[in-house]
Amino acid sequence: MHVPVILNVIYEDNHLLVVNKPAGLLAQGDQTGDPPLADVAARYIKEKYNKPGAVFVGVVHRLDRPVSGVVVLARTSKALSRMNRLFGLRETTKTYLALTARRPDADEARLVHWLKKDEARNKVSVHNSAVAGALQAELTYRVLRRLDHGWLIQVNPLTGRPHQIRAQLASVGAPIIGDVKYGGPPAPEYRGIYLHAWKLSFTHPVRKEPVSFMAPLPDQGLWVHVEENSQIE
Repeated sequence: MHVPVILNVIYEDNHLLVVNKPAGLLAQGDQTGDPPLADVAARYIKEKYNKPGAVFVGVVHRLDRPVSGVVVLARTSKALSRMNRLFGLRETTKTYLALTARRPDADEARLVHWLKKDEARNKVSVHNSAVAGALQAELTYRVLRRLDHGWLIQVNPLTGRPHQIRAQLASVGAPIIGDVKYGGPPAPEYRGIYLHAWKLSFTHPVRKEPVSFMAPLPDQGLWVHVEENSQIE
């Protein structure tokens, strides 16, 4: 799969690099051997600042390969450890936008499930109560409006489980467009699935000031029909 390797930088300082990851780009390397975001970011820093030797880039959190949006990378080991702590303590606020094939039963809800990962299939199963090997997952969602090709939904995950938003929305009858793994219809016109990490807020790990970052929606596929206006909070 060919993906752009030009880094779309939202913010940078001596401690953090915040980027808008395109769908289709790996956050970290895997068995495919495709260049991951971390390597692209390291090359960007090395070239921009003419740094000799290896460049440190720490991956604070991950987005699934087919998901686009805000990703924070750490430029120092101190920033990485502090950001890992922030995410571990859930002291971040995350807002996603999803385009779903169908409307969920409720206009808004808080979903609590237990997700069990099947490593061989790289897929999670959704359970309504605790089962062995499953992790609790929680999110809130709100249906924003009907679009020509589906529904625009705002999602705020309260935990950070693998495939959480994808699996939980599918479990309430609203699979994400393009996410065939969880029952969504194919989206051949787009390189990923219609899930976008839109906003991320937290306390800066060094300056100790509140910061908030927003990644504009991709200018491709069905996203071009979505206006980022006052209906999205």
